[in-house]
Amino acid sequence: MTGFKSEFLRTLSERGFIHQLSDESGLDDLFRTETVTAYVGYDATATSLHIGNLISATMLYWLQETGHRPIALMGGGTSMVGDPSFRDEQRKLLTPDAINQNIEGIKRIFSRILNFGDGPTDAMMVNNADWLMKLNYVEFLRDVGRHFSVNRMLSFDSVKIRLDREQSLSFLEFNYMIMQGYDFVELSRRYDCRLQMGGSDQWGNIINGVDLGHRMGTPQLYALTTPLLTTSSGAKMGKSASGAVWLNEDVFSPYDFWQYWRNTEDADVGRFLKIFTRLPLDEIAQLEALGGSEINEAKKILATEATAIVHGREAAEASAETARVTFEEGALAESLPTIAIAASELSAGAGLLGLIAQAGLAGSNGEARRHVQGGAVRVNDEAVSDPRAVVSEADLKDGVIKLSVGRKKHVLVRPQ
Repeated sequence: MTGFKSEFLRTLSERGFIHQLSDESGLDDLFRTETVTAYVGYDATATSLHIGNLISATMLYWLQETGHRPIALMGGGTSMVGDPSFRDEQRKLLTPDAINQNIEGIKRIFSRILNFGDGPTDAMMVNNADWLMKLNYVEFLRDVGRHFSVNRMLSFDSVKIRLDREQSLSFLEFNYMIMQGYDFVELSRRYDCRLQMGGSDQWGNIINGVDLGHRMGTPQLYALTTPLLTTSSGAKMGKSASGAVWLNEDVFSPYDFWQYWRNTEDADVGRFLKIFTRLPLDEIAQLEALGGSEINEAKKILATEATAIVHGREAAEASAETARVTFEEGALAESLPTIAIAASELSAGAGLLGLIAQAGLAGSNGEARRHVQGGAVRVNDEAVSDPRAVVSEADLKDGVIKLSVGRKKHVLVRPQ
């Protein structure tokens, strides 16, 4: 996958986005000669997208940046079923109201990444509920379902793994790949959409749409997937000490988001700069070449640029300054993540272990105990070694208490 003539595919290739393509030369020619409409689908299973979705959202950005039209497809219809791909059990079924609330939360991130409007390369946000919820079931089986081979569907890894483990795959879930394939056909008919992009786990579902389009008379459709991103140590990206790395600030603060990137492993800095920032490749090459402690400056740039894309430049620079003050000057930065605790609870003395867990610095009291016993816990920058310790009003400093686990995780506790 080298030597692309189209700017879009060349950009994706140089930055490490491409894992699989259904027709390299055909898609390259299409992008070189036409304004192409392409889409990525997002099921509304939560109020926010997570860091894994940022990869495909960034591909939509580069699509628009190179003169083409992106579609962010909201899965208002498919979310009623839930994607079974590589899951051990069926997703929890969501109500239409919950799905609509989730879509409203997801919209916020796209308003920062893409430019929406009515022009030929302006982004569109489309909801597949507009057509899926109006389908006549018998007609859909006759007109669409007949083109799907159950034998072939059973051969997909996402299905085989579930069946090999003797885990149930409901008929409801089995229909998901048919619905997703039909989405591609519908988008082709409505908006002349020619390409679907997604993660490598979606390859089978996307190819279904390509094949369905061929059988139902659409122009040639194409598939493109990104690799599953892992860190250099082999860990799957997107998990922090407190859980998933979400993109919306109400569930994962800009400061925590900045810190996630600041903690990148040295070997991953160049790769992540290419994928998660918009910096020129020559500048990235210079940052990637830094060695020793200088690589930390590259990590700060990665953190600030990635945070600026998701949360805005002002929030990114504020997070960088908070980190600088906290770690380089040892001061108490007011913009650190904050939790509230009842003043009455603090006056009575709050257990340190429970407070650490409540602050998200540990997943449980047991984990908090291990942090204390390992010498990683500090209250107002003073080490605490007793798991039975309590935090009280006497610990207030400028109206807050600073809890720390290790050198990089800090939360302010504020009485209310």
